[in-house]
Amino acid sequence: MLVLKCAACRRKLWKYYKKGQGEVHRCHKDRIHKVFTLIERDGKVFCSCGKAVGIDRGLFYTMDKKAFTYKGTKTNS
Repeated sequence: MLVLKCAACRRKLWKYYKKGQGEVHRCHKDRIHKVFTLIERDGKVFCSCGKAVGIDRGLFYTMDKKAFTYKGTKTNS
């Protein structure tokens, strides 16, 4: 389980169940365990501080690599 945080203000965005050892490029909506901060507007996803962290693509969010940080463990499967 990973905890994603905004790179600008360090607020928690959501808890995410990550499969595999790769980078976090996409966050599938069905794997988001708990949402802390999330504002969706004009097809983009924002932190409550106003920084854009991703783009809504329907079933998943395409993440901006420089807009967030994460901590936790990834599952090998």
